Amino acid sequence: MKTETSIKLFNEAQLHIPGGVNSPVRAFKQVGGTPLFMSRADGAYIFDADGNKYIDYINSWGPMILGHSHPSVVAAVKAQAEKAFSFGTPTALETELARLIKTMVANIEMVRFVSSGTEACMSAARLARGFTGRSKIVKFEGHYHGHADMFLKKAGSGMATLDIKLAGGVPLAVTDDTISLPFNDAGAVERAVAENKDAIAAIILEPAAGNMGCVPPALGYLEFLRKICSDNNIVLIFDEVMTGFRLSRGGAQEKLNVWADLVTFGKVIGGGLPVGAFGGRKDIMSHIAPLGNVYQAGTLSGNPLAMTAGFTTLSELNANPGIYTELERKGKYLAQKMAEIFTRKKTPHIINQLGSMISIHFCNNPVSDFTTAAAGNNETFKKFFHHMLDNGIYLPPSAFETWFLCDSLTEADLQKTLAACESFSAL
Repeated sequence: MKTETSIKLFNEAQLHIPGGVNSPVRAFKQVGGTPLFMSRADGAYIFDADGNKYIDYINSWGPMILGHSHPSVVAAVKAQAEKAFSFGTPTALETELARLIKTMVANIEMVRFVSSGTEACMSAARLARGFTGRSKIVKFEGHYHGHADMFLKKAGSGMATLDIKLAGGVPLAVTDDTISLPFNDAGAVERAVAENKDAIAAIILEPAAGNMGCVPPALGYLEFLRKICSDNNIVLIFDEVMTGFRLSRGGAQEKLNVWADLVTFGKVIGGGLPVGAFGGRKDIMSHIAPLGNVYQAGTLSGNPLAMTAGFTTLSELNANPGIYTELERKGKYLAQKMAEIFTRKKTPHIINQLGSMISIHFCNNPVSDFTTAAAGNNETFKKFFHHMLDNGIYLPPSAFETWFLCDSLTEADLQKTLAACESFSAL
């Protein structure tokens, strides 16, 4: 492939932008090489500045569940853009999207929109502290809840990709009240709750992790967390920034049949435009200003363009539940066939898949937490990443990120992906 334009653009970007990127994982640091600069997208495909075409398994890290440039979403955004980009005042669009979210997610009684997943998780944690009068937050190693100071303790995603053990600029005092535990370990949670009796405000987690690869919860684990939170008056927060409206109409909560007290959203509820939200029980949400004294604000919260894109995207998903059945089928098929290929090729591997989220780990042991995810052979992943890229398959440039499938993905796309896996040699 010709990549001269991307190389030129990256060299220029590094003169003006730290590392040449505006989000660390884009820099290709874990996999090596020069990041590709994209120019357009359509359906299941993205096209770089040199004109190369790729099957896209990032899908803007999840929100393009319908595929890129979906006609109904494009038309709605164009129509709204002609009216206004932003007001800084209330709009009916915010209420319409909030009502739709409540319709799709059974336990959401009130919603507050923000502008990113980081804001959503940060605000939900603050709200839990304000509601309970407690200060400690439990999170899990390898789970990423954005870059707010309190969460940058053994976080996944970009920190894991860049092997950053201690985030610079974050005072230790800020994370003193953050308790980080291994995922899928019930005993660790029981001990933490006992040792911090009446001091834990919330337990926050990705119900199905996507920031250390795809790592589903162990059987019964979410039910255990639900019970221990209820028994100890702890607010259970599900970070569904990735899984919300992706794993099912009602997100991971509906698919796994466990319901949190607060839920954070992002990505898909903006149809690919910057957005975030948190919602849940009315008695908790009523503590947010202006109803209560837990302060949260944002000039561009509820931005009309994002509300329009999100409402149109969720309306398509709400009206066509068969999309989830198809995504599940494609995810299972891809995981099964990849496993068959790598088994036949005697390449050590573990493939985790849940719905339209999937990841491959080049190791022999099951991947159920951050420690086992980190045990994968990164040298093999680097070779695999660049091999797939050379064959027109764009994967996340990190072994610690899940792949995302979209509805626009065709059978031919799946077969091309599998053919590229077949021709890969780990040697």
